Amino acid sequence: MVKKPAPDATRRSERSRRAIYAAALALVGEVGYPRTTIEGIAARAGVGKQTIYRWWGSKADVLLEAFLDLSAQAAHEAGQEREPYVIPDTGDLAADLKAVLRLTVDQLHDPRFEVPARALAAEGLVNEQLGRESVAKLMEPSLLLYVDRLRSAQRAGQVRPEVDPRIALELFVSPLAQRWLQHTGPISYEYTDTLVDYALHGLAPRTPDVPSGTPERDSVGP
Repeated sequence: MVKKPAPDATRRSERSRRAIYAAALALVGEVGYPRTTIEGIAARAGVGKQTIYRWWGSKADVLLEAFLDLSAQAAHEAGQEREPYVIPDTGDLAADLKAVLRLTVDQLHDPRFEVPARALAAEGLVNEQLGRESVAKLMEPSLLLYVDRLRSAQRAGQVRPEVDPRIALELFVSPLAQRWLQHTGPISYEYTDTLVDYALHGLAPRTPDVPSGTPERDSVGP
């Protein structure tokens, strides 16, 4: 008799993990976070409840890890799978920020992300623990990328040295998040490009460049 090879537990575990990710994301999108349960995820994934508890402590842990995995898959599909990912530094801060925000727009329009992301974001507003975990695991790594890019711009003299990058990034990240969450307007490349322009150049009228060798005139003189 030909001896059959022993089942590969690693492959079986990976299949189960993928099934659990898919089930968790689908359920939270369909019924919302409060009605999503470990039992429901297990039933939809075709695994035992104890399989989930062996790997995760709560449904929040499952959902957050599933979302992180989804983000990693999207990065791989877009050819951005290098670790750790950084915002490119081409020397043009505005162009670099616009490019990464356009990728964010694409992700926010992707139904795979939009439905579970909205469910998690909405629940995070009333569930303090989930909110903190979402910020720490989902938002903070992305925000640090902006911090690093803005600090690079400071070293290059493109941003004032006294500017706090953690506050500065809110000028273009927070309005985008608010518009997306509250449906207050369309999410588009044009919108995020404008956010970057306003953030970097401000709202006051720009002083026209004075040609070299030309004396500046007093603004209140004749």
